[in-house]
Amino acid sequence: MNASTKGADVGANTDQPVSASLSAQLACPYDAIVIGASTGGIDALGMLLPALPAALPASVMVVVHIPPQRDSLLPSLFQGKCALPVTEAESREPIRLGHVYFAPPDYHLMVESDRTWALSHDALVHYSRPSIDVLFETAAWSYGPRLLGILLTGANEDGARGMQAIAQAGGTTWAQSPDTALASVMPQSAIALGSVEHVLSLSQMASRLRNLCDTTAMLTTHRDKGP
Repeated sequence: MNASTKGADVGANTDQPVSASLSAQLACPYDAIVIGASTGGIDALGMLLPALPAALPASVMVVVHIPPQRDSLLPSLFQGKCALPVTEAESREPIRLGHVYFAPPDYHLMVESDRTWALSHDALVHYSRPSIDVLFETAAWSYGPRLLGILLTGANEDGARGMQAIAQAGGTTWAQSPDTALASVMPQSAIALGSVEHVLSLSQMASRLRNLCDTTAMLTTHRDKGP
């Protein structure tokens, strides 16, 4: 299903009863959500991840630029703040719905075509490993229009090409408004490529994430997009 088909299915029937199959589809507009952040990202994630509903039927995948020489404390930091289980992704592990995954330090995190994880020690991308672009691009190939990409604060251009890949695959893209970001280069780079659908503050993102399973909000979003 491409993006235009997705919008047309709903937008053309907004005055009609929602069918059982369409209702199931609307339970959540996405199968996966990818989030990228760097400088200032921990505080930004602290506003977004706790907003995810406990019944979210989607996988959440997070890349944060962190030093490679030490273990990541991010899963344990956010487990106590989130309604969803939070772990570090492991190679060949099936990607579960209703679960938050962090990329491990010093490895690129990739989504395989069978929706399992792959880890890579390939070259740095934008001086970073894990790379936001690598996760976003592989997720776009696997999830297509059922993917939401969120790019937050950061001081380099990592993630901009990944957001472009998500948009080209028919997915939805949000970027933190640069004037609210601790470091504006990352979201501004994606906006400059023309691949950002919505520029939002963190509080606006949190509100939308909190309502992801609200079918009424979903219908409104599709009406806004039009056929």
